Amino acid sequence: MQVRLAYAGPTGMTVSWNTFSQLSNPSVKYGREPSSLDQTASSDISITYPTSLTWNNHVKLQGLVADTVYWYQPQPCNLSSPVYSFKTSRSSGDSTPYSVAIAADLGLMGSDGLTTHVGDDAANPLGPNDLNTIQSLMLNNGTYDFLAHVGDIAYADYWLKEEIQGFLPNTTIADGAKVYEKLLNEFYDQMTSISASVPYMVAPGNHEANCDNGGTTDTAHNISYDVSICMPGQTNFTGYINHFRMPSSESQGTGNFWYSFDNGMVHYVVFDTETDIGDGRTAPDEPGGAEQEDAGPFGKMMNSQLQWMERDLKEVDRSKTPWVVALGHRPFYGSAANDSSDLCNDCRLSIEPLFIKYGVDIVYSGHVHNIERLNPLANMIPDPAGLNNPSAPWYLRNGAAGHYDGLDPLVLPLVNYSNYANDMEYSWTRLTFHNCTHVTNEFVASKDGSVLDKATLFKNRACGAQVVVRNQGETQCYIE
Repeated sequence: MQVRLAYAGPTGMTVSWNTFSQLSNPSVKYGREPSSLDQTASSDISITYPTSLTWNNHVKLQGLVADTVYWYQPQPCNLSSPVYSFKTSRSSGDSTPYSVAIAADLGLMGSDGLTTHVGDDAANPLGPNDLNTIQSLMLNNGTYDFLAHVGDIAYADYWLKEEIQGFLPNTTIADGAKVYEKLLNEFYDQMTSISASVPYMVAPGNHEANCDNGGTTDTAHNISYDVSICMPGQTNFTGYINHFRMPSSESQGTGNFWYSFDNGMVHYVVFDTETDIGDGRTAPDEPGGAEQEDAGPFGKMMNSQLQWMERDLKEVDRSKTPWVVALGHRPFYGSAANDSSDLCNDCRLSIEPLFIKYGVDIVYSGHVHNIERLNPLANMIPDPAGLNNPSAPWYLRNGAAGHYDGLDPLVLPLVNYSNYANDMEYSWTRLTFHNCTHVTNEFVASKDGSVLDKATLFKNRACGAQVVVRNQGETQCYIE
C-alpha cells in the first residue's frame, strides 16, 4: 500500500511502499512492458519508527532510459497485485514543452478530513457536488510530469483539534498516537492513485514537525496542549524522514529537506523553510516556527542549507536548463492571512539574496491557505517590468489545496504588488513550460477543473540557439 515514486537523478526512480510487516529484502521487478518485468532491484530491510503502524520500503531503480515508460511491481506479490507504470525524467536540456502539478497544504480527504461538513468553529466544507483536490489531480493524471507537494502533508497533526471540535470521536491523549498514524496512512493510501504513476516530490512544512500542530487549545475546558503530548516517533519530522526518499544524494542535499533535480528545460530547487534557515537561524522566529516544534536542525553545520543552495545554483547550466524554479513551504511575500507572521521574514533575509544573485525565475510557496499571484520582486521592491522579462523572481503562492480546517481569509487591502488573490476556492496549480522563454501559471479550481487565473512569464533569451561571433577575423561559436 501507499505506493509512491520519486526521481532519483536523471536516469533513476525510487519506488517506495508500505507493508504491515517487515521485509528482509524489499525488491521491485520492472521492465519496458507490463508482461515482461525482466529486471529486479532491491534494498536493505524495511524501516519503521516507534508508534508507526506500518513499515517503509525504498528501492532505487537505476540506469533507466530518459523520457521512457517503465512498468513495475513491488515484491512480494500475488495474482491480484497490480502492475504500475511511470515515465522517467526528461533529459536535462530537452526543450519539449511539459506541465507539472503543484499543491501545498494538502490534507486528508473524506470522512476523517475535508468533506461536506465540519466540526464546531471550523469552516469551508466542500460543496455537495464538489471534487476535492486529490480527485481533481487524479482526473488530470497523465497531463503533468510530476506532482510537487510543497509542505503540509496529510494534516494528521489535526487529530486532537478535530476531536475537540466534535468532528472525530474523543480518545485519550495516549491513544491519540494511533489516531495520528491512522490519519497519515489514510492520506497516503488516497495519494497512491497519483503517486504510484507520477513522481511525488515533497518539501517539508510545519505540519510534518510533530503530532500536535504546534500546540492545540481546548477553549471549553481551558486546556492547552503542546509537543509534550507527542509519543516517541511523532516529533522532529520522524514520519516525513522515514516515509520519503528524495534525490538528496544525487544532488548533495540533505534527506528530504533540501535537494534539487532537473527535468527537461527546468532545474528545480526544493528548500526547507522550517529548520536550518541560515545566517545564525536554525528555524523561523515567526509563530509556528520549528523552534516551537522541537525540531531540527538537520544540517551538519550552521548555514549548511545556504552553502548547499549556493553551490547548487552556481552550477546550473542555463544553456540546458534555462528555467530555475525554487519550491519552499513558507512564503517570503504576500497579503498575509492573519498578519505578517504568516510570512517568513527570516527565510527572506537569508535565502532571497541567493535567488536574486543566481537569477531564480519562480519561487513557489504555500503555508497561507489561499491563492496569490504576485509581481516579480527583489528586496521588497516590485520589478517594473512585471512579467515582461523581469530580472527579479516571480513569487507565486497556493496554499488552498484543502484540509479539514478550510481556507484562510485574505486581509484587505492586498499588498500593492498583488496581481491576483482568491480565498474562496480549493485549488492546485498547473505550471507549463512552453519553451525557454515562456512559462504559464494556472490556478485550477479543484471542484470542477476550471482555471481561476492564468498568467505567462516571458524571459528574453535565446536558449540553445547557436550564435556566431566574429572577432578580429576569427569565427567563434557559442551556445547562448
